[in-house]
Amino acid sequence: MSIRQAVLTDLNTVKNISELTISEIYPHYYPKGAVDFFLEHHSEENILDDIKKNRVFLCLDTSQNIIGTITVKGNEICRLFVLPDYQSKGFGTEMLDFAERIISEQYSRVVLDASLPAKQIYLKRGYRDVKFNIITVGSSDFLCYDVMEKKI
Repeated sequence: MSIRQAVLTDLNTVKNISELTISEIYPHYYPKGAVDFFLEHHSEENILDDIKKNRVFLCLDTSQNIIGTITVKGNEICRLFVLPDYQSKGFGTEMLDFAERIISEQYSRVVLDASLPAKQIYLKRGYRDVKFNIITVGSSDFLCYDVMEKKI
């Protein structure tokens, strides 16, 4: 496994990983309005902006297949997605370790918005809830999520 910085030609790969993971996993945890919100939030325009600012990284398996992505903005971890077929194999843990190392070079704490599917993982890694948010999405759905942080 290896991690490398994303470049402009990786835009569609990052977008596809994000969309596929959201579309396959999130409907088990969130209403349709929230899933649509996530898909729009991780739009091509937002991903492109992060790639241009050198914030996006890709995770590759031992065969050099790109199987995940993570975005680091200052002391915040964003857009952590592992393709569904590669989940529960340690790739997310490796990407989190990588992001925490980068952040620890300049900051004393890591912040992230925890999705329901990943919250248990963050709790096991020592993250704690610092804020609870509710956003109205779609016509009548709500997106509930926690902001979590970890001192490093």
